[in-house]
Amino acid sequence: MPRSGWVKPVSDRRLSDLVSVGVLTRVFPPGLVDEVIAAAGRTEQRHRSLPARVMAYFAIGMGLYSEGSYEDVLSQLTDGLSWASGWAESFTAPSKSAIFQARARLGSKPLEALFARVAKPIGTPEMAGVWLAGRRLVAIDGSCLDVADTAENAVFFGRPGVSKGEKSAFPQARLVALAECGTHAIFDAVVGAYTSSEVALADELIGRLEPGMLLLADRGFYSFGLWRKAIGTGADLLWRVKTGLRPEHLRTLEDDSWLALIRPSGHQKDEPITVRVIDYTVDDGRDNPESYRLFTTMLDPAEASATELAAAYAERWEIELAFDELKTHQRGPRTVLRSKSPDLVLQEIWGHLCCHYAIRTLMTDAATHCGHDPDRVSFVAALRITRQSVAHQGAFPP
Repeated sequence: MPRSGWVKPVSDRRLSDLVSVGVLTRVFPPGLVDEVIAAAGRTEQRHRSLPARVMAYFAIGMGLYSEGSYEDVLSQLTDGLSWASGWAESFTAPSKSAIFQARARLGSKPLEALFARVAKPIGTPEMAGVWLAGRRLVAIDGSCLDVADTAENAVFFGRPGVSKGEKSAFPQARLVALAECGTHAIFDAVVGAYTSSEVALADELIGRLEPGMLLLADRGFYSFGLWRKAIGTGADLLWRVKTGLRPEHLRTLEDDSWLALIRPSGHQKDEPITVRVIDYTVDDGRDNPESYRLFTTMLDPAEASATELAAAYAERWEIELAFDELKTHQRGPRTVLRSKSPDLVLQEIWGHLCCHYAIRTLMTDAATHCGHDPDRVSFVAALRITRQSVAHQGAFPP
């Protein structure tokens, strides 16, 4: 109830003026949200109770409150009951159908563009775990997300097969992303159908690398063509390859790594590429120690020894942890994305990515303020604080 003596203020403010999404607006300012909406041609032509800006924040809010109903998510985004109890006298809360229609009007493109405009690596020069030999450690990997079991989603995304020739219960969307290893910030991504391979999606993503990055990738991503495309960006590479891959030996270096030539299979006339090869074995006490073979563009052991590069490759697992944060803690374990149509599925996924990036940005700010490694800040705690700051406007406490 309104507190005693409270009088409803006279105001002609719209919902977009009253919505307060707390810490999210620090990372995604309203002016930028309006800009990407306009660029996508989704600005309203007439006054609506659920304008496009509100629905952009709503899409991110679904990432924060993935188990809540549409009405629950909207109520969290409208700054709690402190103003809504009085404002409700002149405003009827929108129905689930109205929210769905507003989501459909917005579509997925503004959320994709918002993520592309804002997301970038956030590790600072002095931050632990972010750098090796002056290069920013980033990793590429893929994951899948269960989506609502509708005929439209099944046709668009496809679904994996299971035993005995049957199909899985839910269609799946495939996500391939780039993440900064030291901060877990996912700063670039491609979303496609389950029927698209990780390598095919990576081919689109990998051309957006930048000089000064050192990209870590598992052996499933290696091909001569993808390697050549990646080095064309000016970034350095450190990729695991199958131990059966036999490049042409040139010479052995002082740290027992060796220089070699790689060529595309069946195209011996193509210009070969020089790589440095690092072979090692990880013995964790199991019966069968695992052998590793790495290719890298860092050819000089004086810059980074074989031991340093082998240790750096282990940082590739940080992107797996970032996916776990997004899928297990933020989305919720075994939670199926709610959207019934492909475009809204994509909107929901980009909203999740925006949400995760906002939380990770705030965690990095807090770690920097306190002089800690971002890996020592709890994602679950940051998620809880973000949810509280959305429902009750306030600053993110370092």
